[in-house]
Amino acid sequence: MSFLAALRMTARSGSFRASTARPLQHTPRSFGAGIRWLTVEAREKIDGAIRGTPVVVFMKGTPDQPQCGFSRAVIQVLDVQGVPREKLATYNVLEDAELRSGIKEYSEWPTVPQVYINGDFIGGADILIGMHTSGELEELLEKARLLPELPSSSTMSSQT
Repeated sequence: MSFLAALRMTARSGSFRASTARPLQHTPRSFGAGIRWLTVEAREKIDGAIRGTPVVVFMKGTPDQPQCGFSRAVIQVLDVQGVPREKLATYNVLEDAELRSGIKEYSEWPTVPQVYINGDFIGGADILIGMHTSGELEELLEKARLLPELPSSSTMSSQT
């Protein structure tokens, strides 16, 4: 069963019962004062998605057909950095309203796209672009061993 289908099934099966949901307090900076509910099941599905692949992007559209400029920018930055597609999982939030709102509640971050690396929330397009520009993203990806190894100078010399 796909992540989106499982998330839909969770949401439709009594997702807001008090016994399976817990309140999240959001700061005025993120969603405004108030309590939101994210079911334990939905949280577990999102946890599984984030931990299942080294680089995870919740975006509008797909890598081949992004549906907003910020999602396109995130994919372009990851491509420029050389993140292999087999180490990248993307989830189209436009396919599922529960996922679209659920991921925002999960991360307490009000916008999409959202980028996770090795289970850690990195941020949205603006943060990723800033990290790319400063070199921090490359350092993070190298430290996490998510970039293909470059040929050494001795390997390159023997090929000529």
